[in-house]
Amino acid sequence: MSKKSTGAFLGGLLMGSAVGTVVGLLLAPRPGRETRQILKKSADALPELAEDLSSSVQLQADRLSESALQNWDETLVRLKTAIADGIDASQLKAQELSKPRNVTADSSTSNPE
Repeated sequence: MSKKSTGAFLGGLLMGSAVGTVVGLLLAPRPGRETRQILKKSADALPELAEDLSSSVQLQADRLSESALQNWDETLVRLKTAIADGIDASQLKAQELSKPRNVTADSSTSNPE
């Protein structure tokens, strides 16, 4: 898995686990009192789950930011190189155009018989 899809997978896994737990508890064949106690315990665990999810998202954002900066730096270097090459090529072309051309007469056309 790539770094991007790993973070999305972990976030989805955590969120799916939380939703699955709540739905499972609501549909479980238990008395209301037991179900409420379990729901209370689950609700008490939500801040920790949210903190874990937040940490995971922050870690992935940091990785993506670092990757974007590295890609930007590489692109900037390639762009500077391309601009420098373009300037060099245009200067060479300008030099070629400014040089006088030596025109040699063809002997068959300059000597009429």
